[in-house]
Amino acid sequence: MSLNSRDPGISKFAIPNLGEMINILANSRFSSDMIFHGGDLRPATLLDAYRSGLFPMPLENRHLGWFCPAQRGIFITARGADGSLPAHISRSLRKSIDRFSFSVNLAFDQVISSCANPERTGSWITAEIKEAYMRLHEMGWAHSFEVWTGEVEAGELAGGLYGIAIGGLFAGESMFYNTADASKAALVALVSAMVEQGGILIDAQWNTNHLASMGAVTIPRIEYLELLEEALSLPCPEIFAEPHRGPIDINLVTNTRQHDKKRE
Repeated sequence: MSLNSRDPGISKFAIPNLGEMINILANSRFSSDMIFHGGDLRPATLLDAYRSGLFPMPLENRHLGWFCPAQRGIFITARGADGSLPAHISRSLRKSIDRFSFSVNLAFDQVISSCANPERTGSWITAEIKEAYMRLHEMGWAHSFEVWTGEVEAGELAGGLYGIAIGGLFAGESMFYNTADASKAALVALVSAMVEQGGILIDAQWNTNHLASMGAVTIPRIEYLELLEEALSLPCPEIFAEPHRGPIDINLVTNTRQHDKKRE
């Protein structure tokens, strides 16, 4: 991954800042998930959008829509009182996790290409969007989590996800799987990294039955924007701030529980 510069420059597309977004949406009856349309996919535009609670989706005729769903799907990344991750991990998923290997940023191109596969149901990632996020990856803003069958890189890519990391926020964009449970395992890897390194908010955009089964919750967008304000005030987790590129381990329990288990 080339990290020549993280500086995205200045956006040519005027996006309201986070405070303005909160004020506008809190004092209106605006109910649409799409806030406005137009603009471009330059790095500065995309990063300004995420900082304001927005994300892009393609519309007809190659236009862009900028969305801030009225009901936002999120994961709050704080461990439970028993030390568990804030993600529901079934017994079958735990067994799958034990069989998989994990990495970060080793196969971003493969991950986003798999997510963009036009044969996938509901595929929405255009060539222009893929190119824009590849550029953000090269700049150190976009990151992928990969799940492998067998050893990292030596095995087959079973699944993965990608998104944008800013401060204590990880804005998830898309995930895929070629092997059962692989996309769920990628999400657990992301949650584990966020919990261990101080990230507090994973944006899932719209909640789904699949995400809800993993522990995602739905909150009103004003509440999301207020959480985003807190997240942006935090330092970026080290795995993103000094972008890691290579294998990772998943910590499913706290160090305390691991220590207690060793003593038993």
